[in-house]
Amino acid sequence: MKKLLLLLTFVLFATSSVFAGHKLFSAGKSRYSIVVCDNASKSEKTAAEELQIYLKQISGVELPIMSEKEVKKNEPHIFVGYCDKYGKMLGVESPAEGDEGFTYRNVGKNIWIYGGKQRGTMYGVYTFLEREFGIRWYTKDCTKVPEAKSWKFSELNHSETPAVGIRQMDYFDAQDAAFLAHNKVNSIWNSQVNDYGNLVGYWRCHTFEHFVSSNKYFDSHPEYFSLRDGERKPYTQLCLSNPDVLELCRKGMLQVIKEFPNYWVYSLSQNDNQNYCQCEKCTEIANRYGGQSGLLLWFVNQVADVVKEHHPDKHISTFAYQYTRGVPTGITPRDNVVIRLCSIECCFGHPLSECDHNKPFMEDIRKWKDVAGKLFIWDYVTNFRQYLAPFPNFNVLAPNIKTFIDHNVIGIYEEGQYQSTGGSFADLRIWVLNKLLWNPEQDTMALVDDFITGYYGAAAPYVKEYFDLCHAQLKDDTVLDIFYVESHPIFSEEFLKRANELVDKACQAVENESDELKYRVDLVRLQMKYLHLVREPHEALEDGTYDYFVDFIRRHKIRVLEWEDVEGWIRWYNKTYLGRE
Repeated sequence: MKKLLLLLTFVLFATSSVFAGHKLFSAGKSRYSIVVCDNASKSEKTAAEELQIYLKQISGVELPIMSEKEVKKNEPHIFVGYCDKYGKMLGVESPAEGDEGFTYRNVGKNIWIYGGKQRGTMYGVYTFLEREFGIRWYTKDCTKVPEAKSWKFSELNHSETPAVGIRQMDYFDAQDAAFLAHNKVNSIWNSQVNDYGNLVGYWRCHTFEHFVSSNKYFDSHPEYFSLRDGERKPYTQLCLSNPDVLELCRKGMLQVIKEFPNYWVYSLSQNDNQNYCQCEKCTEIANRYGGQSGLLLWFVNQVADVVKEHHPDKHISTFAYQYTRGVPTGITPRDNVVIRLCSIECCFGHPLSECDHNKPFMEDIRKWKDVAGKLFIWDYVTNFRQYLAPFPNFNVLAPNIKTFIDHNVIGIYEEGQYQSTGGSFADLRIWVLNKLLWNPEQDTMALVDDFITGYYGAAAPYVKEYFDLCHAQLKDDTVLDIFYVESHPIFSEEFLKRANELVDKACQAVENESDELKYRVDLVRLQMKYLHLVREPHEALEDGTYDYFVDFIRRHKIRVLEWEDVEGWIRWYNKTYLGRE
């Protein structure tokens, strides 16, 4: 019996030792090194360096970075990237270079983080830091790094792939390459070579005026431009049936590609107005192909054909936007044409697939799915008439992204306040959208809670209650478009009273905190200051709100309206609301 007890004790001790796991670090010490493969890409090297930096911030110990040839057989390592020499240990093939998916796992005491060389491995490193250690890259200027005395593991095996290939974010405060890489956004307007696997560039939009400028051509060639009510007019659209216009666009596009070769797609798209050409030839072609979208596609296809001859790897993009949103008949996009479908007319208070107001858009996206081999979404996530007014649309972000993905889109572009910092919960919306573009199956409100708790400090409970209050104003029949004004029914007197109480409490909670934290909370309160300013302009002038607001937006260079800069908006407000020049 004594021998049996001793045997059981030994077994239990051995078992507990196995399940105690491998220690990555403890008490400021570690046996681990970070291994960078001999054929590592620039982004993999960047990721390895940042892994070293962040693990030091977490643990207090700096893991050395070494090459493959320095690997010691009996020592533990974190391998960053797929090293051919040791890849057989994993039992998997080397990922494709452009594969943005990744895996991190352990083989015994060794940790492997690997994916495609361009960005996949890098995303794996950042996800490892985020999921296992709780790091958060909330904004480009706010990173939360928890500290830990020790960390151990017994089994690691986590893989992810992006839900959509091209993820484009257009907020003023979401253009930093490191911030975008940390949160897995891979595209901006301007093509960018950087240390994070580069950023995919989308060359411009509304480009008719670029290729055939009214300033340059209208006086000598008015026939290049739209015929409206019997008269040719500049700064409208182009006369797409004119062969000279086609030739200018062909040559112009080839010149653009020559000057800016690093983009994957180049826009040939209507100007931002509804003044399409009504001449007899344009009308005949439009009627032949089911409407203005058919005329536009007929024109764009001809430019795309020339581009394919010279640049078979490049794409031409055009809009399905406003008067061209409908699907044409009897014509389809060339295989190098990207259709950029825009949701500008939609309601954003309810998911696209669940709102009667959005039925026409849903019909269009279903039809475009069937004819467009490359469908790219232009989505809208703020109020462009009133950047600072509450815009309670967080409940639609994930469902709408999933709707787009269900229709086989190759990319999603989220347009927010792109002209200045600030805006209604801009920082929160940027971070949540970044997460959902990668994986829309995540719990949106869990992401919101994560950000608010980590970003607003002592004010977080009041900020969250205010956030919830804003979203509670949405009813089944609420239509929330992107140009609503301060008289919208969601801004009831009861709402305004409670909202002001909450944002005041939020500011009081951080009175003795840092200037940065107070500024974050002041931006939340600015939403209510703005509503008071435009709903009760004369009262706001008398009670000091006007002076406070104007000083704040001037100091922080915050735009209030898409089509007016700060000073222009102040002049417009004074004239429109106060009746003074």
